[in-house]
Amino acid sequence: MAELDHIRINFNSEQLILLNICLGFLMFGIALEMTISDFRALLKNRKSTATGLFSQMILLPALTMFLIYILKPSPSLAAGMLLVAACPGGNVSNYAVHLSKANAPLSVLLTSISTLVAALTTPAVFSIGAQFIDPTNAGAIGFEINFTSMFFSIVQLILFPLVLGMLTRYYFPILVQKVIPGVKKLSLIIFIAFILFAVVGNLENIRMHIHHVFYLVVIHNTLALALGYNFSRMMGRPLEDARAISIETGIQNSGLALILVFNFFKGNGGMAMIAAWWSIWHLISSFFLAIYWRRKN
Repeated sequence: MAELDHIRINFNSEQLILLNICLGFLMFGIALEMTISDFRALLKNRKSTATGLFSQMILLPALTMFLIYILKPSPSLAAGMLLVAACPGGNVSNYAVHLSKANAPLSVLLTSISTLVAALTTPAVFSIGAQFIDPTNAGAIGFEINFTSMFFSIVQLILFPLVLGMLTRYYFPILVQKVIPGVKKLSLIIFIAFILFAVVGNLENIRMHIHHVFYLVVIHNTLALALGYNFSRMMGRPLEDARAISIETGIQNSGLALILVFNFFKGNGGMAMIAAWWSIWHLISSFFLAIYWRRKN
C-alpha cells in the first residue's frame, strides 16, 4: 500500500477554484434555511445537543485514531480517515434523520454548530491527530499543515458563505422562501457532480486501489454510526435523539475534506480516495439505516 502515499489525483488550479465556488454555494444554500431561533433551541435541548457535539467532535476523532492504531493503514489513508473525522457534519444527515423519523431539528442544530466552528475544530483535530500517524513517512506525504492557513481557508469556504446566507434570509425572507426549493435541487446536483467529477477523472487510480480503501471506510463509518447511537443511549437520550446523533456522527462533510486535500495536500491520492469513497458510502449507509429505523417506528 506504500504506493498510495505518493499517488497524486489528476487536478489543476482552475478546477480547484471551481470546486471552491461550488462548496461555497452549497454552504450558502444551507444557510438560507438557518435562523437565529435555531440556535435558541440549545437552551431547550442542552443535554442532547452536548451529547451530539461531544460524540462528533471528540469521540469520532478518538475512534479514528484508535482504528488507525489497530488497522495500521498506510500514512496517506490514515491521514484521509483523520481529515474526514475532523470535518463538520454533512448536510445530507438532515435529510437522513428526517427520513428515519428521528429528531430532525436536533440534526439541523448539530450540523449548523459543527459547521460554524469548523474553522477552529477541523485544523485543530487534524493537527493533533496527525502526530499519531507514522512519523517516519510524514515528510514524504506532506500532511503536516499550518493551523492558521487552514483556519482562514475554512473561513472562506464555509463561514463566509454561511454568514452571507443567513443575512440574505434575514433581509430578504420572502425572496428566500421562493428560491429555497430551486437552491436545494441545484445544491444536490452540484454535490453529486462534485463527487462524480473527482471519481471519473481518476478511474484508473480507483480501480487499482479501491480494495485498500473500501474496507477502511466501511469499518470507519459503521463504527461511527454505532458510536453515536450507543453513546447517546448510555447518556440517557431519547430514542429519536439517539438516532439523530448516530447519523450526525456517521455523516461528515467529506466534500470539504476533498477540497482540503486539493488545497493543502497536493491532491494526495490516498487521502482523496478515502474522502471520495466516504462521500459515496455514507449516502448508502445512512439511507438504509434511515429506512430501517423508519420501519421500526
